[in-house]
Amino acid sequence: MSYVLRFSSLVFIFSIVVLWLALRIGVSVRKRRQNLAENEREDFGMIMSAILTFLGLIIGFSFSMAITRYDQRKTLEEAEANAIGTEYVRADFLPTPYAAKVRALLKNYLDQRVLFYKTRDDRQLAQIDAATSQLETDLWSTIQGPATAQPTPLITIAVTGMNDVLNSRGSTEAAWVNRIPNAAWGLMMTIAIFCNLLIGYGARQGGARTALLLVLPLVISISFMLIADIDSPRGGVVRVRAQNLTSLSRSLYDH
Repeated sequence: MSYVLRFSSLVFIFSIVVLWLALRIGVSVRKRRQNLAENEREDFGMIMSAILTFLGLIIGFSFSMAITRYDQRKTLEEAEANAIGTEYVRADFLPTPYAAKVRALLKNYLDQRVLFYKTRDDRQLAQIDAATSQLETDLWSTIQGPATAQPTPLITIAVTGMNDVLNSRGSTEAAWVNRIPNAAWGLMMTIAIFCNLLIGYGARQGGARTALLLVLPLVISISFMLIADIDSPRGGVVRVRAQNLTSLSRSLYDH
């Protein structure tokens, strides 16, 4: 399930197939029985309205969750670029040899952070994480020397800025793994299946064309696809671009 949710196209295909089958099952069950009587159809309509309303609320809530997480990832990308850029300037507070080394390490660190946003390959991502972790260790050990030898207020500011850089990466990566729970997806799919079963069951024999019955599964599948696309940081079309990090990288290398 988790693998399918990484790719919005797979979510669409899976949803349209499952929901269409559910609808056809409902139609098949109805064909074996008589059409609903008028008094039964009124009660059936009330049930259908309630379950469709509930499905709409769940889809709307899930879409809101996906948008919130997407906005959070964009905000944290900007915060990460600000933290790195600020620390690059604060490196002036360090003794000259340490300042030069910190700037060089920050440039390499920035390159890895840009790659983090661009890659879709899990193996490459593991390499990026390993390289980033090593650079963090080098950055902290480099700034730890002058901070221990000369704990002046200015050097303390540089240390604080480095701490912000390291924390910003943790916040960013936590936001990237914070996605809509599988349980919520399971609930949405279950309700959608019941909706399509009931629509197929309630369709009058000979009164609904196949193309018309396909409307609801299609609309629901498109909704699921959009939610999955926004909620998937790497597999979707709607992705957070490393705009601020890339802009910072250009400015630092041109400097």
